[in-house]
Amino acid sequence: MKDILARYVPEHAVDASFELIKHYGVHLKIVNERVTRHGDYHRDQSGYHRITVNASLNKYRFLITLVHEIAHLVAFETFGRNIKPHGEEWKRTFQKLMVPFIRPEVFPGALLPLLARHFKNPKASSDTDATLSLALKQYDERDSSKNYIFEIPFGACFRIHNGRIFRKGAQRLKRFECTELNTGRVFLFSPNAEVEVVSV
Repeated sequence: MKDILARYVPEHAVDASFELIKHYGVHLKIVNERVTRHGDYHRDQSGYHRITVNASLNKYRFLITLVHEIAHLVAFETFGRNIKPHGEEWKRTFQKLMVPFIRPEVFPGALLPLLARHFKNPKASSDTDATLSLALKQYDERDSSKNYIFEIPFGACFRIHNGRIFRKGAQRLKRFECTELNTGRVFLFSPNAEVEVVSV
């Protein structure tokens, strides 16, 4: 397992993340990319703790996602199953589990202050922290055919992963209002969503 983990997390995080997996009896499955989530945790009927993480994540996001899901396991086991999935108990657990990893041997210097800020009050997804999400994306293998929504001009049309086509509209607080061409319905998009620009 440690050899497999070494392909997905930063070199200096392999031993500590392997110890977490072993200590909490995690059955880790690395899966093909799911667009809607980076990972998930559930305890099955046999009592096994099963965690899945997307194989396509860069090693820094993979590590954060793995620890995020282990934090669900630990919070549920410590505080009971009636807690909110991303409530205070989970936040404190996630903070505690991440502290040993937030150091320059594990993460690039540019990410450390962003991680320190994020983990003062971690969100349900690092994607909702636009600054951290964009910084983490710098370490992805970029698909040259894709753009971030914030990069494309107002009024431009784009296609998302399932083929639906939208026109970019105005920014509302942190998200962009975009109109689906087929239905005329308006949807909110994160500025960091990756899309394919199209001409219609």
